[in-house]
Amino acid sequence: MGRRLVVMAAAGAGAAVVAGAMLFLSGEQGSQAARSALQAPAREDPLTGQEVAQATTIASAGSRSHMAAGRIKLLYVERDDDKDSSDRRRADAYLYDYGNDRLIVRTVDLGRGEVVRETVARGVQPPPSKEEETTAAGLLLSHPGYGKVTRDAYARAGGGPLRSAAELGLRGLIFLPSGESGPAGECEVHRCLRLFVRLPDGTWLDTSRMVVDLSAKKIHTLEW
Repeated sequence: MGRRLVVMAAAGAGAAVVAGAMLFLSGEQGSQAARSALQAPAREDPLTGQEVAQATTIASAGSRSHMAAGRIKLLYVERDDDKDSSDRRRADAYLYDYGNDRLIVRTVDLGRGEVVRETVARGVQPPPSKEEETTAAGLLLSHPGYGKVTRDAYARAGGGPLRSAAELGLRGLIFLPSGESGPAGECEVHRCLRLFVRLPDGTWLDTSRMVVDLSAKKIHTLEW
């Protein structure tokens, strides 16, 4: 009988310890939640990864079929700095419509979870995205002439066989023609890049006469 009382007392003490631990954890979690609420990003803070993903999903909702077909691509998402948006957290999603050569900017109210403004413009060319640089490099490698030159130069620079465009060091700049004749004149309207390619030994491939037309999905050679 005495041993039963000891066991029951020990069990009761254990339960009290567990309950106390649960209360401690509950209190700690509550403190963490309170700290998280206090640390919510201010309007002028950079976008968090979660906010970028949220804005991407919302801004892309009306263009998913065109994006799946490659006709429209999301370039990037940036914080909206419009002074008229009070204290709300907003993000600007930049999309490019290659079929109609127009820039679409959709402003997402992150608190409300919806697009609150859309602007469309032609003749506006923001800097290229990393995905566009990779796409341009893919067009370069698929070209019968430039592709072979690039692969040979890569191998000579110590890189071995070039397996994909992702192995190249890439930098793209928007190309705006200035009185060029020939096919490159299409870049007055189309979205075109000058692509700079860094090889494994640190040298750069000579692409001075090459322009990648992302709208037409082809490469132009400048006529000098």
